Amino acid sequence: MQNFDVIVVGGGHAGIEAASAASSMGCSVALVTMDKYAIGRMSCNPAIGGTAKGHLVREIDALGGVMGKIADRTGIQFRMLNKSKGPAVWSPRCQSDRKLYSEEAYRAINETKNIEIVEDSVTDILVENRKIIGVKTLPGKEIKCKALILSSGTFLNGLMHTGLKSSKGGRYGEKPATGITETMISLGFKTGRLKTGTPPRLAKNSINFEILEEQPGDENPQPFSHFTDLSQFPFLSQLSCYITHTDEKVHKILEKGFDESPMFTGRIKAVGPRYCPSIEDKIVRF
Repeated sequence: MQNFDVIVVGGGHAGIEAASAASSMGCSVALVTMDKYAIGRMSCNPAIGGTAKGHLVREIDALGGVMGKIADRTGIQFRMLNKSKGPAVWSPRCQSDRKLYSEEAYRAINETKNIEIVEDSVTDILVENRKIIGVKTLPGKEIKCKALILSSGTFLNGLMHTGLKSSKGGRYGEKPATGITETMISLGFKTGRLKTGTPPRLAKNSINFEILEEQPGDENPQPFSHFTDLSQFPFLSQLSCYITHTDEKVHKILEKGFDESPMFTGRIKAVGPRYCPSIEDKIVRF
């Protein structure tokens, strides 16, 4: 049976920072994730930072975190938002190469001392005398710890909706994590669910970029991390983003499918975070 000071469940952005921080404090860490090559995988919009969030990335960096460093090495566009306003609300944002970000995140964790990546799924939390002592994984393996950090993101009993169809999963093509939620409820915790609307992906060769508004990155891009070598930054070739808009015609087309929208048929019973409403929700509300 393995023993660690800290077990971190989940290899997303939060899990990476938790494992890294615990390691820097001299703790032995097990980072449990279903797929070690999915560590740091960017789910929806492959961007780091943005309004308010950019400040957070800088604060993580100041505290010794790794998100800013990974973003700097994998960013394909860097842009300071809100430059028309005062410096207090300027917000750094980068668009990242989605594949490279995950590869760099895996490399950073894999090369960090005191961290062992455990490719498994946690199904139960082990408790003795109201104190957490470890976890049990899907094959029945027990791993002991002094502290447990849950950073499972969208995977806890995750449910995905596409029109009238529903399927279980943490992300598209990936299984959900089951068992942890039920254990937490049995220990007296309350659980809830958030809804986020994920837009469809478009094939690049299907887009007419000539009719779109080009949004280039900053002429002199600034890195997120204070530790990034400015003489080598940016590390990758920089690309433009492009902006398009909906109109009344688009809205009318979308409204024809509202009777099959999980938002309006009652299939989704969750609260949406502020910045990720679905397009049909935007049309109805605004």
